[in-house]
Amino acid sequence: MSDVTIPGEVWEDDLEGIIVSWLYRDGAAIEQGKPIFEVMVEKVQMDLEAPASGILHIKAQAETIVKKGMLTAQIHPAG
Repeated sequence: MSDVTIPGEVWEDDLEGIIVSWLYRDGAAIEQGKPIFEVMVEKVQMDLEAPASGILHIKAQAETIVKKGMLTAQIHPAG
């Protein structure tokens, strides 16, 4: 299982961001390196990529306020 978190390099300070939208539904099969959700930080929107391939289990819904290191989803191995 892989945790999907907001990486520290997304922003420098202890700022907050917001999940704009998920590009896949909960339970979808995803591939490592593919964008899985969009986050907005200081009026800049960016895609965050899947750290692993598998089945996506969303833990933070769209419009959730997020901070560095926050768990947003988990990816479980397929099969």
